[in-house]
Amino acid sequence: MTAVTQNLPKFISDLGISIIGEKCYSSLVKNLNVGDVDCLKYSLSKGLGIGIVVGGSIMKVPQLLLILSGRSARGLSLPAYVLETLAYAITAAYSYRNEFPFSTYGENLFLTIQNTIITLLIIYFPTPSLRNVQAIGPQLAIASAASVASAVALYILPKDILSLLQMATLPLSLFSKLPQIMQNARAQSTGQLSAFAVVSQIVGCLARLFTTATEVGDLIVTAGFALALVLNLLLGAQMWMYWGKDHREDFGKTQIGSLSEKEKEDWAPERQGRVEVVVTPKSPVPRHTASPSGRKWARKVD
Repeated sequence: MTAVTQNLPKFISDLGISIIGEKCYSSLVKNLNVGDVDCLKYSLSKGLGIGIVVGGSIMKVPQLLLILSGRSARGLSLPAYVLETLAYAITAAYSYRNEFPFSTYGENLFLTIQNTIITLLIIYFPTPSLRNVQAIGPQLAIASAASVASAVALYILPKDILSLLQMATLPLSLFSKLPQIMQNARAQSTGQLSAFAVVSQIVGCLARLFTTATEVGDLIVTAGFALALVLNLLLGAQMWMYWGKDHREDFGKTQIGSLSEKEKEDWAPERQGRVEVVVTPKSPVPRHTASPSGRKWARKVD
């Protein structure tokens, strides 16, 4: 078997070396040393990291489609998305500036972009509580300018200040999820919140705890993922508790004076062969009529 693994095409061997390094590639692939625990953990971490980055690039796409198809951001908290986007952006900038492997933070970049779009859509499709506060156009312009300014600031800030901001992602993660959790509890519904996004975040946080501990070892980043896991589990529990409630509330509600297509089809055979007679109602008789001579008569009361 080693005769095959040691003579793989060059593009395959180069790809494997670029992912897990030459040492682990030689140990696991060329020599088939499955007892190399360190390289096994490192390779598993790399595989999970790449999977998370790929998954993160599409994680919020179902949420975007829900908003666009329903033309509504009902159930989504604007403060929650603003704080969550800021936390993702800080983590991406901190990891990039510290030259961490892209497989350990890449999804934060994609989630920052997707969350920014969702935030703008929440402003574009405001809930009744946010409607008519200001014109939508100026709000979108301010939000877009703030997003660009934040990206530039995170890129040029010194590393020591960026480290402090990374520590601040812990309370940011907490306060970014609390408004959404409280809004769900108050409405007893998760609205347009995507179940795919919530489940993906739970799985991603679990995997990130392993990859961060294996490849980075940064306690601040690890603590951030642990807190995010707890909060995402709370959102997942709410999704399970309130699942289908909106459908149950809407069941049986029919617009007055309208028939569904099924009812029209059921009634069609019954109406065949019948002749409909429309009788116009008689006009009401006036209470007091005048005599032909035009004289008015009054009844004498004793």
